[in-house]
Amino acid sequence: MGKSNSSSAFAAFLKRKGVELSAKRYGIDALGAMAQGLFASLLIGTIIGTVGDQLGVKAISDIGAFAKSATGPAMAAAIGYALSCPPLVLLSLIAVGQAANALGGAGGPLAVYIVVIVAAECGKLVFKETKVDIIVTPLVTIGVGVLFAMGCAPAIGAAASSVGEAIMWATNLQPLAMGILVSVLVGIALTLPISSAAICAALSLTGLAGGAAVAGCCAQMVGFAVMSFKENRWGGLFAQGIGTSMLQMGNIVKNPKIWIPPTLCAAITGPLATCVFKMEMNGAAVASGMGTCGLVGQIGVYTGWVNDVAAGLKSGITAFDWAGLILICFALPASLTFLFSIPFRKIGWIKENDLKLDL
Repeated sequence: MGKSNSSSAFAAFLKRKGVELSAKRYGIDALGAMAQGLFASLLIGTIIGTVGDQLGVKAISDIGAFAKSATGPAMAAAIGYALSCPPLVLLSLIAVGQAANALGGAGGPLAVYIVVIVAAECGKLVFKETKVDIIVTPLVTIGVGVLFAMGCAPAIGAAASSVGEAIMWATNLQPLAMGILVSVLVGIALTLPISSAAICAALSLTGLAGGAAVAGCCAQMVGFAVMSFKENRWGGLFAQGIGTSMLQMGNIVKNPKIWIPPTLCAAITGPLATCVFKMEMNGAAVASGMGTCGLVGQIGVYTGWVNDVAAGLKSGITAFDWAGLILICFALPASLTFLFSIPFRKIGWIKENDLKLDL
């Protein structure tokens, strides 16, 4: 009886403090929010910085650099917001995010995700439990978070880097099989309420594997945009095509069969990217998981070309390079997904308004 009462009391305490131990809370809410933090810092910074570099305007490049430098704090604040942290805890997480991202190296986003969740929940547990809350709460939140980051972030970074290197090595060794696998899995991750960009950044996914990842993301985004044009018209085309295919997640839950055409497309464009066009992502790894969102994926591929030319690794940007980029990222996803969807509609696997969005 005593043990049961203790468990009930502890559960009541957690509820009062807003600590909810659930897969949805951490696996969907926190991860989805982290993606927003990543978008608002590293991703937009990458776009701005690339524009500045191409135009030769240092002020624009500097804006991008400042945005990218806030990646850790931005992700931490986003996660804290998703976990409903009190303001004092939320603000304290900024330092935690900076430490975890810096110490995590290649696995910075993954380190931030793990460390900030622990620090946030610890901070919530002590919030307003003492008369010197203004000292105790930030002390516990930052202390626990930074110490935890110092203990595990380097290992997370090393592990993530090793996994990314293994994927890239396997892709170079078996470009056909790995082109299919990487393209399909990263594309699926992009549509799920998780962050494909964070995954690619955490794994430092570049090279041929990064190119396959770009192909898979484009297959989902452009594929869903074109396949659902009948239902969603131009608003849906742009919302999904340069926004995110994640908008279709609610419809996928209702009818998973609508996910088959763009996924089949990814299984084709991935190996075409690795085996035929040798499309590599030698820009920022985060761009590998962005597809056509803000054209970040294409900007990343182009930036890689420019960097390779400057380093003497590539003689120049050819028409074949441009043809591959256009076909893999736009033309094939649009045409193949649409063609795959036709028999699905005829046999009733995709019905009228199955792809309708509330826009």
